[in-house]
Amino acid sequence: MRESSLKVVQGDYVVLPCSFFTSSPLSRLNVIWTLAPVSSPETPVQVIVYDHGQVIEDPALIGRVDFTGIPWSADIVLNDTRVSDAGIYRCMVNNPPETADPGIGELELSVLAPPSLPVCQWDGDIDMGGSVTLSCSVAEGVPTPEIHWDKLSPEEIALPINMEGDLSGLVQIVNVSSQTSGLYRCSATNILGTENCYVNLSIYSTPDSSSGVLQGVLLTLSMCLVLLALLVLVLWLHRTGQDGWWKEGKEEEEGYNEIGYTQSLMKRSFV
Repeated sequence: MRESSLKVVQGDYVVLPCSFFTSSPLSRLNVIWTLAPVSSPETPVQVIVYDHGQVIEDPALIGRVDFTGIPWSADIVLNDTRVSDAGIYRCMVNNPPETADPGIGELELSVLAPPSLPVCQWDGDIDMGGSVTLSCSVAEGVPTPEIHWDKLSPEEIALPINMEGDLSGLVQIVNVSSQTSGLYRCSATNILGTENCYVNLSIYSTPDSSSGVLQGVLLTLSMCLVLLALLVLVLWLHRTGQDGWWKEGKEEEEGYNEIGYTQSLMKRSFV
């Protein structure tokens, strides 16, 4: 192996080198590439094989892996790299009858990936005086992303976090108040970039007993004022009705007396 380790950015291609020297004809050359993945190093898988002029690829890698110069070189190229491609690669070369033991070379491949979009959540009691937990988790990122929490509004404040494993972080806020309300941001960062998610918290204040009593007193006073206004209106209407009836009766009585007096005078004048 010309290299002991290589790094590649996810999605790019990488050439894995494997050189060999032989003095025998290459008609019986045998080259086997295997991978011990980071996720399961104890169970290596076959990547690609060259045997007696035939190339055999792992079905999961068809179209993404190939030899670059076989049979004179055992180098391979890996296209459209993925995080799952990371691990220990071994190149085994055998060219009978030169030796019974194949030559083996080994290199480590790291596939770098930017952070995936983190997931933000909150849990707890958002009433005044309660406790709230902000959580943030990211599924992928190589190197492992660093997680940070910040409060963005009404003022920007960095918040201390408690890590839960490598890819998640918590913020615990106790005795919340109206000042706790605002926009919070979780950032997942590594050398390839940053991804963010957000939580908007609104803390609710429950009315206390004194404010409830005050509301009750104000409601009672309002009802009393309404009743008093209705009573004054009834009295005014009643008084207005009596005055009109008294004046009407008085006018009728005066008219009757005038007529009676006139008739008596007429009688006396006639006699």
